[in-house]
Amino acid sequence: MLNNLVNKKIDTIKLNSNLLNSNKLFGFWLYLMSDCIIFATLFSVYIVMKNNVAHGPSGPEIFNFFMIILESLFLLFSSFTFSFSLLNVEKYNINKSILWLSITFLLGTSFLLLEMFELYNLITIGYGPSHSGFLSAFFTLLLTHSIHVITALIWILVMIRQIISFGITCKVYTRILCLSLFWHFLDIVWVFVFSIVYLIGETL
Repeated sequence: MLNNLVNKKIDTIKLNSNLLNSNKLFGFWLYLMSDCIIFATLFSVYIVMKNNVAHGPSGPEIFNFFMIILESLFLLFSSFTFSFSLLNVEKYNINKSILWLSITFLLGTSFLLLEMFELYNLITIGYGPSHSGFLSAFFTLLLTHSIHVITALIWILVMIRQIISFGITCKVYTRILCLSLFWHFLDIVWVFVFSIVYLIGETL
C-alpha cells in the first residue's frame, strides 16, 4: 500500500517534470492569449452596438433569465468536474478520470443545447442576427463561444479515447492539462458574457 502511494507520487513528479520541459504548454498559453484578443474585440463590438436595435427588441426584452442561469450552472459545475478529472489523472486513476471527463462532457453538452435553443428560439420569432446591429453582435459573440465549446467537447471525447487506448502517459497528461486550461478559459469567457451581456448590459 505504502509502495503504491510512493510510486504514484514519483510518477506524478515525473509527469510534472516532463511537462516543465515541454514547450507545448507555453505554446498553448500563447494560443489562449490570441483567443482573449478575439473575445475582447467581440465584447467591444457588442458594447458599441448594443443600442442599435433598429426599432427592434433590446436585450432585456428577449433574454430568458431562467434559461441563462441554468446554462451558467451547467458550465460552472463542469469546471469543478473537470478539476476532479485532472486530479484523478495525476493519481493515475483511469476509471475515475474517464468518469469525471464523461460528466464534464454531459454538462458541457447540456449547456450547449440550451444555448442553441435560446438562439434558435430568437430566430423563429423573427429576431435573427440580420434584424439589427445589436442582434448581429449578440449572435456573433454567443456563436463564437459555442464553437469553442463544441471544439472542447470533441477534444474531451478524443482524450477519453486516448486514456482508454494508451493509459495516462506524459503526452496524454500534457494534452489533458491544455484541455483543462481551455475549458476553464471558456468558463471565464462565459462569466464575462453573463456579466456584460445579460446582467449589466443595460447600464453600460
